[in-house]
Amino acid sequence: MMTGRHLVRSLTFLLAAEALWPQAPPPVVSPEVHPDRRVTFRFRAPNAKEVLLAREGAPRVAMQRDEQGIWSVTVGPLEPDLYGYSFVVDGVGLVDPSNPLMKPNLLNTQSMVHVPGPPSLPWELNDVPRGTVHRHFYRSQVVGDDRDYYVYTPPGYDPAGKVRYPVLYLLHGYSDDARAWTEVGRAHVILDNLIAQGKARPMVVVMPLGYGAPEIVSRSGPPLRNPELRKRNYDRFRDALLTEMIPQVERTYRVLTDRTARAIAGLSMGGAESLYIGLNALERFAWIGAFSTGGLGEDFAATFPNLDAKANAQLRLLWIGCGTEDFLLELNRKFRQWLTAKGVKHTAVETPGAHTWMVWRRYLAEFAPLLFR
Repeated sequence: MMTGRHLVRSLTFLLAAEALWPQAPPPVVSPEVHPDRRVTFRFRAPNAKEVLLAREGAPRVAMQRDEQGIWSVTVGPLEPDLYGYSFVVDGVGLVDPSNPLMKPNLLNTQSMVHVPGPPSLPWELNDVPRGTVHRHFYRSQVVGDDRDYYVYTPPGYDPAGKVRYPVLYLLHGYSDDARAWTEVGRAHVILDNLIAQGKARPMVVVMPLGYGAPEIVSRSGPPLRNPELRKRNYDRFRDALLTEMIPQVERTYRVLTDRTARAIAGLSMGGAESLYIGLNALERFAWIGAFSTGGLGEDFAATFPNLDAKANAQLRLLWIGCGTEDFLLELNRKFRQWLTAKGVKHTAVETPGAHTWMVWRRYLAEFAPLLFR
């Protein structure tokens, strides 16, 4: 039983401990999305000299420090979407420690903020039947590494059923990993909504790791613009896709195996891979999409030596889109001009926007309904 003297000693000890270990400062709320779609970002750094907000698709913005050492800035109103961002603290890029929503990337991980919009936006969650995202691992003999890939199966998919589905192979961009199209692009949400609305056919979507030469995303290795490395990356990824992944998917899932039921599309580097693989293997793919193609090079005749107007008989769709503020717009235009000169029919799309996921989510929502019709 504690006596009065013991109680006094215990209270004295607790008061002394509290003096030695002062209370932690209150948590920082960041990001804060306001009802008018303005967003306030905050970051505690009392000793920093400069803090900037680096937001996807926008110039950097200086933040202001208050007397508690919290830096903040309010931007917007922003269009409903998901935005990647980071803080640049005295020249060093950092994620937002107050925000658990992350934008994964092999070279530049960022935080994300969701500015919600109406249910009509294809990436917004709705009360509709939902498909399933599966993750697989395998050893690539072509590349020589262990890697993963993701597979979306549509609502109602039954692995023991009789229905077989067409397949879209959906490729990420440079420095992304296999999670990109689900974690950032919300491809599964977009497909759920489009299928529920009757705008897209139910399909299986395969989202692989898009590197045939993984050293291409090494911080100390040669860059993407190195032509030998880029070719090795594309060639080995092509071989891994055609000889390992497609056979594995067709063994595991109830999918159609005819070329008219197989599509390939991707963004940036993945757009270049989709064109390189698809247009050189029309016996395997009838539907090809490229979003903001990057890393293709400009020697199109060498990259597509057999491509001419005869391809029109095999192509159901060749869809090429790019934002009008994208630094790759000129390359995309040159490629489309070359296709026209070769007599190859294609759908050309230019929309407002830069080299960002805000463009690519919309492109997937526009491209998917055109497939397998």
